[in-house]
Formats: sequence, structure tokens, C-alpha cells
Amino acid sequence: MENNYSLVNRIPNLIDTDRATNELTDREAMGLSNHYQFGDLESKLEDCYIKISELSKFELVRLLENKFTPFLERFVSGQLLSLLGDTRINTLDPLMIEIPSWSGYLGLDSKDVQRVTDDLKNIGIMQSWIEKETPKYYVQIKAFRVGKYLVTNKEYLDFLKDSNYEEIPTSWRFGQYPHHFANHPVYTLSDNACVAYCDWLSKTTGRKFRLPSEAEWEYSAGGPEGLEFPWGELFDSDCANTVESGIYQSTPVGIFPKGDSCFGCSDMAGNVEEYVSDYYKSYNNDKNIVDDLLLVNGDYRVARGGSFTRFRDLARNKRRHGRYPKEIYVMGFRLAEDY
Repeated sequence: MENNYSLVNRIPNLIDTDRATNELTDREAMGLSNHYQFGDLESKLEDCYIKISELSKFELVRLLENKFTPFLERFVSGQLLSLLGDTRINTLDPLMIEIPSWSGYLGLDSKDVQRVTDDLKNIGIMQSWIEKETPKYYVQIKAFRVGKYLVTNKEYLDFLKDSNYEEIPTSWRFGQYPHHFANHPVYTLSDNACVAYCDWLSKTTGRKFRLPSEAEWEYSAGGPEGLEFPWGELFDSDCANTVESGIYQSTPVGIFPKGDSCFGCSDMAGNVEEYVSDYYKSYNNDKNIVDDLLLVNGDYRVARGGSFTRFRDLARNKRRHGRYPKEIYVMGFRLAEDY
């Protein structure tokens, strides 16, 4: 089978910028029409499944981790591993990446606010949202570990079965576990559920798991150079599962290897948004930005990274976001660990 399906330059309809994002329907905010949009992905999936269905788990992992593998084969390999059992996922011994200690500047320089806003204006970005990223500030980060992958549905299921915790993700339709999405990131969760998972895993393993801080997350994504996206300065829709990719659903963790950060962290720019440990406040302790998130939530925990329901603006490493009571806000998390 010739597989020429590519995510590069798949651009959705531009959204209506005359209305605020949260005044739009979810489909409108994702640049979708009211009618179903049939795409290349659906037409090519069956042939790809037939082509690689006899491969071993080892071969499937090798395919999806190879940045030169066409997207469709990476996607199908991940989907098959969801059903067969993904050897990369180990609930009680998650794959963690060591992040060395570092000191330097994070955040956005105030002089760059207008440039960033102008670049994103056709997808409904307000300047005040970008102003949340300012000013640049100095930080000292101690060495720590961060999860290579987002926490998956399978891992969260193990937590529920062992702890009898009550919160079932709203993405699990009718509260039932989605076996075919076992190695997809778990979403949508409250921040309290994510903290409870970290506490349970720490108690169960004797290790020190937690949510990463904002600074730790941004450094893990952008590295010492403070990159715009985990992979570099320019957006590439074959590096992350955002609206621009045209997938419109979560994907198995780690199938965008070209989008890994310099430290090797996967999906930091897309798939689902990630809670961090910090609650929103201005970097310089000045007046907080009053937007929908603050008006609805009051104090709210910051989320980082993009998602399959959002445009590339949330995929920027410096972007600060949070949960809002709409289905389009798909919130998950990534582990951090103290030595």
C-alpha cells in the first residue's frame, strides 16, 4: 500500500473572530462546519490496519517511535497496541526522564506580546491572553524527573481499581472504560483527581510523584533555549495533535516523535492539556488578567500544552491556560518526580 497521508499543512476553516472563543460552539471553536467532514484518514485506515496487523508489539513500538514513519502507520501502530497491550506503559514504574538543574529566564518578553498576538489573530486570540506569559522572570530549577508520556487511560483505570476513588473521567462515555483508547491520555479530569493519582502512586510505590510546577513544565518543553514549541521555533502539524492536524480526537501517547522536546518528552504541545501544580497569578505579582477562566473559576490551576480540540496557540511552550466548563477543554496530566 502506498501511504502518502500527511498531517503537514492540513489547515481547518478559520474561526469567527468577531465573537469570543467561549461564545462559539465547540465545533465552531475548532474551525469545523456544521456538517460531517470526511477526510483522508478514514479512507486509508482499513488498508493500513491490514498492512501492519501481523506485526509484533516490538515492531509496532519501533514503527510509532520512528519519526520517519508516515503518520498513518504511527497512528495505526498505536491503536493496535491499545488493544494488544502497550509495552511502553507500566503504571507502577512509569518511564521518567531526568531533567538537570538549571537557572535562567522563562516567560515572554513584553515587547513580543504584539508579535505573538498578530501571528495568532486569525484564530481568535486576545492580546490579554498572551500578556499572561509576561514578563520574563528568573528561576532556579532543581533536578527532577518528568514523565515521558502523559498519564493514560489504562494507568488511571489501575488507580480506580486499587483505590476506589470516585471520579470517573467524563471522556469515558457512561462511565465505562474505553479499552480501545487504553494508551491514549486520560481526560477530562479535575485537578483534584490528578493530585489524588499522584498521591496514590507515591504511596503505592514509595516514590515521590507529583504534578510539575509551571517552571518545570516550561523548561521540560522548551529547554534552555526557551523554544517556541518543543521541537523548535516554527509550528509543524506533524509534530503535535492539535486542530491543525485534522484528527479531532486523542491519539496514543508518543506517536509524534518529531515533536518531542529536547529532553525527549512526548506530547507536550498537543493531545490533551496538562495541569501543573501552580495556580494562576501574574509572574511579577502585578494585577492578574481577568478573563473567562478567572471569572468562572476564581482561583484556578494552570494548564499547559495544547490539545486535539485547540489550535496551535495552546501548543506554544509559554502559553498559560486552565479549565473552563466546556467539553472542548480536555484536561489531563503528566507526572513529575522528586529524587
